[in-house]
Amino acid sequence: MLKLFTLIVAVAIASPALANDTMAEVKTGGLIFAQSDDVSMAEEDLFISASEVRVDYVFENSSDKVVESLVAFPMPDITGQVDNNSAISDYDSDNFLHFSTVQDGRPITAKLQQRVVSLGIDVTDEFAKLGIPVLPYSQKTTEALAKLSETVRKDWIARGLVYPMAEGDADGTAKVDLVPLWTLRSTYWWRTTFPAKKKVSVEHRYKPAVGGTVAISFLEGGEPKGERFEDYSRKYCLDGDFVKVAQQRAREAEAGGANYTESWISYVLSTGANWAGPIKRFQLTIDKGKPGSLISFCGSNVRKIGPTTFRMTSEDFDPTKDFDILILNPPETAQ
Repeated sequence: MLKLFTLIVAVAIASPALANDTMAEVKTGGLIFAQSDDVSMAEEDLFISASEVRVDYVFENSSDKVVESLVAFPMPDITGQVDNNSAISDYDSDNFLHFSTVQDGRPITAKLQQRVVSLGIDVTDEFAKLGIPVLPYSQKTTEALAKLSETVRKDWIARGLVYPMAEGDADGTAKVDLVPLWTLRSTYWWRTTFPAKKKVSVEHRYKPAVGGTVAISFLEGGEPKGERFEDYSRKYCLDGDFVKVAQQRAREAEAGGANYTESWISYVLSTGANWAGPIKRFQLTIDKGKPGSLISFCGSNVRKIGPTTFRMTSEDFDPTKDFDILILNPPETAQ
């Protein structure tokens, strides 16, 4: 099991869930993730910073036959919220995280599958029929929602697809905007060939989406208690020192100081288990970026390798759990 590893260091990274490469097949309804008995993930080298995520893989076909397959890379889920505090570099592009991939030094033009889900129900076809953009935080989406018929508006509000947010105009009249509540699930995929008894390298690059809260949210009345604190403790392996410092920062904010803010990043390692056997060599490097932040996560074999970087390594790594990081960012003036 992963050992507790908590550092009070500086880092400024945050993103919704990211995922390992996995095999896939196309069926009715879209891509279905599959498993491989012949191709293993020999190496995974994952780098995370505030400005860039890099994932480098080495796959190995140990069989005596050529394996032709689809390779899929699930992107972060993007979920609409009433109080949104997220930042995406390009809201109006399908490639909203500027994803790119290279295989054996050759750029790959990946296809993109996007599905819209609300309360567990796939409503993608309905969006396509009405011509509604699928990215929740796009300006084009906001403009399209404003043009929905009254019948569709009432239906989507009742079904939890959107939330009516009332705002007052300068003339005193009420204006109702529809705030997206649906989840966008995006997956890049491409067809590839794994030669018999050969290794294949795959590289991904993208800009993480940065988000979080405007204050420390896991303390209840300044104390480490409550359901949210328990959830954070399990997810991020909070220890006593981290919690004490967080309490002190919260008290300083209550006394008139500026708030620390929360950020988080989740990397979905578990899809790496779809390849044959464990990941033979796994390496995670985190660049803390700016001084003054606090970070907590669960990990093992972690060491500091530079002024701003920390590394976790493992041999024969079985990715049964996903990886979550909590960051408390100091006010800009304190950095």
